[in-house]
Amino acid sequence: MSSTIRTTQFSILDRSRTREGHPEAAALRDTVDLARRAEELGYHRFWVSEHHSVPGVAGSAPTVLAAAVASATSAIRVGTGGVMLPNHRPLVVAEQFGVLESLFPGRIDMGLGRSVGFTGGIRRALGAEKDATDDFADRLAELLGYFTGTQTAHPQVHARPAEGLRIPAFVLATGAGAQVAAAAGLGLVIGDFRGRQQMLDAIDAYRQEFRPSALWERPYVVLSQTVAVAGTAERARRLLLPEARSLAYSRTHGVFPPLRPAEDGPAVAALPERERGFYEDALRGQMYGTEEQVADALGTLLDRSAADEVLVTTSTYERAALLESYERLARVAGLVARPAGPALTAPARPA
Repeated sequence: MSSTIRTTQFSILDRSRTREGHPEAAALRDTVDLARRAEELGYHRFWVSEHHSVPGVAGSAPTVLAAAVASATSAIRVGTGGVMLPNHRPLVVAEQFGVLESLFPGRIDMGLGRSVGFTGGIRRALGAEKDATDDFADRLAELLGYFTGTQTAHPQVHARPAEGLRIPAFVLATGAGAQVAAAAGLGLVIGDFRGRQQMLDAIDAYRQEFRPSALWERPYVVLSQTVAVAGTAERARRLLLPEARSLAYSRTHGVFPPLRPAEDGPAVAALPERERGFYEDALRGQMYGTEEQVADALGTLLDRSAADEVLVTTSTYERAALLESYERLARVAGLVARPAGPALTAPARPA
């Protein structure tokens, strides 16, 4: 096993995926419960996501959910992966993170994305059409300026209680996101969105173009990766099937459905050819296997990318199997477990 794994931070992004036959509220409670377990296992961060009007995802308000997660934990860093800046006014985002950091000092991360709504109807409801991504860099500069008191888009406007706070900020790389992160001097979160080599090339470009900022003195790369670990490679692969099936359905029906139990081979073979193709594509590039197999695969990826951190985002129908996967991954990564403590029921007060 590569020694790089033991010197790399490991974190979790949970998208509050809903499950067939279970209420959406259960998905949100599951996210909070997973955060508690992630903290006990020694994971570095726990992030939540933003999706709107998606039947299969309950996480629509990431800063609200982040507050619930931070209230239920005591040490793990909490953040968003991410808040989609085209959907929001920068002032409001600054105020929300200012409140979070004020309530949970030193534990909040601000992950920011460029994506817009899943469908035209959602985009219209949000007031953010596809071209809303064009001014992402300007919105980002305005947002960061509210924390430093230097924003010029709206003179005399101040974000309370954000001004003067230092919150680690990251850009989720889609399209030109890596270049924006480099120019702004922010951390980069990047996945294998177009192919392994394209991802590595984008990381190299980010490092070469990075301009130090008050938040990050040097480039900081977070790899977003699906990882499933089980007692056998077959069982680990099976954990990935419900998400792949849901993704394939969304690409052919326009609706991203709740997770269903993993289907067997004959059921998949009976899918229409186009949908089966999307299903198979969804499984490519995913990392799964036994602890030894995943350790080898992770070591190779980390040696090639020299990433600082791995952000694991894995969804499956069986919650117990998902928890076991994260427990096994914690062993692979050599994480130091924390003693379980009582869950907090109210926002932690500054010491």
